[in-house]
Parts: sequence; structure tokens; C-alpha cells
Amino acid sequence: MIPTVVWGTGNVGRAAIRAVDAHPALKLDAVLVHTPAKVGRDAGDLAGLGRTLGVAATDDVEGVLAARPRAVVYAASGDIRPDGALDDIGAAIRAGAVVVTPSLYPLYDAAGAPEELRAPVLAAITEGGGSLFVSGVDPGWGNDVLPLLISGLGTTIDAIRCQEIFDYSTYEQEDSVRHLVGMGHPLEYEPLMLAPSVPTMVWGGQLRLMARALGVELDDITETLERRPLDTTVTTRTMGTFEAGTQGAVRFEVRGIVDGEPRLVIEHVTRIHPSCAPDWPTPPDGAGAHRVIVEGRPRIQVTVEATDEGENRSAGGNATAVGRLVNAVDWLVDAKPGLYDALDVPLRPAVGRLGRRQR
Repeated sequence: MIPTVVWGTGNVGRAAIRAVDAHPALKLDAVLVHTPAKVGRDAGDLAGLGRTLGVAATDDVEGVLAARPRAVVYAASGDIRPDGALDDIGAAIRAGAVVVTPSLYPLYDAAGAPEELRAPVLAAITEGGGSLFVSGVDPGWGNDVLPLLISGLGTTIDAIRCQEIFDYSTYEQEDSVRHLVGMGHPLEYEPLMLAPSVPTMVWGGQLRLMARALGVELDDITETLERRPLDTTVTTRTMGTFEAGTQGAVRFEVRGIVDGEPRLVIEHVTRIHPSCAPDWPTPPDGAGAHRVIVEGRPRIQVTVEATDEGENRSAGGNATAVGRLVNAVDWLVDAKPGLYDALDVPLRPAVGRLGRRQR
């Protein structure tokens, strides 16, 4: 059993506790939290398992890392504190841990990441002997391993489009939805996630990963952006009221240009209410889906819908991101220390878990 720490118990951390508990090769050793009210609570309670796991949450980072855990699932946010997340992850690697996380977007493409991010990670690996694998859902398996797998079913490939289509009122991070994405703000407001070059920073690595796997060179990476206002004021179940005339939907593309054409495209269609931008792509049903479209012969379209925590599609997406990461831990433990990406780490069958109930 691989002693494993879950660091953070938000949307991703809750799913990580459940995934570690369910994995036959992993043992939950500690849970790190930041909020004082969570200190001392049982991990099973924090994860909504309906039973205790006998692991009390702690905020003693130094004490947990001093025990030299073999693996750390870093689930704390890096969206607005990338430097803090990088420091935390470096400390865990120097403690000898294999670290898996969705929290540092530029490191999804480890080979193409800026040197100012690669250098401290590689130094920590040399010092402590740990490893790092950064991935998720989108960015993550929705625009690396899934489209590449599907492309292998084709005869000729003209273009690959990866879509995330979601109602963000189901996403339990209101500050991010309102302020980072801009929902409910006037259209003059420039949200950080939609600022020029930021989508490329987040998703450009996925385009580079696909290009490398497909054996093509990218001429350039470009962006497009559309925003739509709400026609009427809407009230959501989870996030309250969004006023008419404020941003209600966003559609953007990050495009990998090959021989002058957008051959690899990552597209996001995000709404705060289904009534906004009804002419844009919609999920087959429910509040969200991830879709891959391979244009060519034959034309192939695959849609993935995941649900968790009371049929919540956002929670389902988080759970699949966690599954990709947690299920890689034992592979990483057996591999040599290093900085890995999605082309290195295989997506494997769920060996030992068919029909298995959580302990």
C-alpha cells in the first residue's frame, strides 16, 4: 500500500479522498487543510462518504511532509496563487513524494513549460527524488489522451476539435465563475481567464501535446472570443441572481495552426443559464459534457458525460480529473523520478476495482 496524502478538500480534494480510499494500491495517510474549521474533522466526513476513515484533517504541512509520504494528491487551487502552489508542490517533491495535481496549467505540457517553472521543479526532483504529473479534464484527458485515442480509429484526419460545453451555475466556485470568468459582470469588464494570451497559457500546452503525438509542427496558436449578455435577469439555484445585460455566456477557441489551417481546436462554450446564446453548441442533455470531434474519414464524434455528488456534472468532471491523477500514482511510484506529462503516463484499465465497494 502506497502512503498517500490529499492536500486540499475543496471540489477536487473531496473527490481525491474518495479516489484514494477506493484504490487497492493506495492508503490514505493524511489530509491537509487550510480552513481552521476543517482541522480535526475526519476525512470521510469531508469527502461526503457517509462513514469515517480514521484520518483527521490537519494544517501541519511541515509535520505531514516530514513523515515523507510516498505520494501527494495536491488539490489546492493554483488559479489565483500559482506561486504558492508551486512552492507547496516543490516542498512535497523535495520530501520524496510523487505529486499529482491539476493546479499548474503551464506544466500540463511539461516539455514546453516556461523555464522559470520547470527549473524549480527539476531542482526539487534532483534534491528529493520525487516526481510530478500535472493533468485534469479540460485541460487534461478531454484534450490529450481522448482525442489522440479516437484519432487512431480514423483513416484520414482533417481536424480535431475538443469541446467543453457547460452550465457554470453548477460549478461550486462562485468567485471563479463571477470574477475569473466574468459571469454577471458588464461586458466592459475583462475577466482574467478571458484576457488575451491567458487561454493560450491554460490550453496551449494541450495543443502542443496533441501536435507532438500526431507528428506535426504548429505554425502558431491563436485565440477567438465571443461574449453574450443575458436577455433577462435569471436566478440560479447555487449562485443567486445574474442581471439582464451582464455577461451570460462565453465562447472561445484556442487554435493550433498547421500549414496555415486551424487543425487542432479546443473550444469552450460556457453559460450561466441555458437561455443565453441558444444558437451556440449545447450538451445532449443536462448541464454539461465534453466532446471530441474528429473531422475526416470517417467523421467521429464522442461525447462524455460524467456525474457525481447528486448528479452534478461539474462534480463528475472533477471526479474524472481526479481519476486520471490518482490512478497514475502507482505507475509513477514504479517509474524513475521525473517531470511527466500525459504522453508519458498511460491511462490504464481500472484493475482490481470492477465491482469493488469502497472500504
